[in-house]
Amino acid sequence: MKQDLYAIYSIWLREMLRFFRLKSRLVGSVASPFFFLVFLGMGFGTAAAMPGISQGAGYVSFLTPGIIGMTLLFSSTFAGLSVLWDREFGFLKEIMVAPVSRLAIVLGRTAGGVTTAIIQAMIILLSGIILGMKAPGLQGLLLSLVFMVLIASTFIGLGLAFASKMKDMSGFSLIMNFLIFPLFFLSGALYPLDRFPDTVRYLAYLNPLTYGVDGLRYSLIGTNAISPIADLAVLAVSCVVMLFLGAYLFENTEVK
Repeated sequence: MKQDLYAIYSIWLREMLRFFRLKSRLVGSVASPFFFLVFLGMGFGTAAAMPGISQGAGYVSFLTPGIIGMTLLFSSTFAGLSVLWDREFGFLKEIMVAPVSRLAIVLGRTAGGVTTAIIQAMIILLSGIILGMKAPGLQGLLLSLVFMVLIASTFIGLGLAFASKMKDMSGFSLIMNFLIFPLFFLSGALYPLDRFPDTVRYLAYLNPLTYGVDGLRYSLIGTNAISPIADLAVLAVSCVVMLFLGAYLFENTEVK
C-alpha cells in the first residue's frame, strides 16, 4: 500500500516537472484555446441576443466555459500520448516491472493529467475574465473545479484506453484528432444546444463533454440548458466508466 502511494506521488511529480520544464508545451497547450476565445469572443461579441444565451450574458461569458471544456478535452486525451512516449523510450517497461500495482500507475498518470489540465483551464478562465466575463463567486468556482476534474478524468481514461492498444504515436494523434473535434463541436461549446438540428442535438446528448460544458456554464455564469444534477450524474458515470476501461486495458497491456 505504501509503495503504491509513493508510486502515485512519484508519477504525478514526474508529470508536473515535465509539464513545467517544457515551456513550449505549456504555451502551445493554451495558445489554441486562447485564440479561439479571443477571436470568436470578439468576432461574435454582439451575439448576446442569440437564442439560448441568457440576457446580460455576452458571448465571451457564454464561450469561456466552452473553451475551458475544449482545453480539458484536448489536454486530457493527449495525456495518453505520454504513455506511448514512455513505451518508445523504455520508461514504461521500467515502471511496469516495478513492485507496484498497475492501478497505482494509472492513478498516478491520471492525477498528473488532471492537474496539468486544470492548470491550463484556469489560465483560460482568467483570460475570459480579462476579456469581460464576470468573475464567479467562490461557490461557483469550487463547483466548476468539480466539473473540471470529472471532464479531465473522463477523457484521460479515453486516452489511456487507446494508448494501451496502440504503439504508433502518429497514429494515436490522428485517431484522437478524429475523435475530439466531433466531441468538441457537438458539446455546445460554441453555440447553444437548442440551435442544433434535432438529429444533431440527440447526438450531442450522447456526448459526455456536453454535460461537462453545461455544468461549467452553470457554475461560472449561472446559465444552463440541462439540469445541473443531471450534468453531474452523467459526467460522474462517464468518468467511472472511462477510467475503469482505461485502467483495465492498461493493466492488460504488454510491454516488450
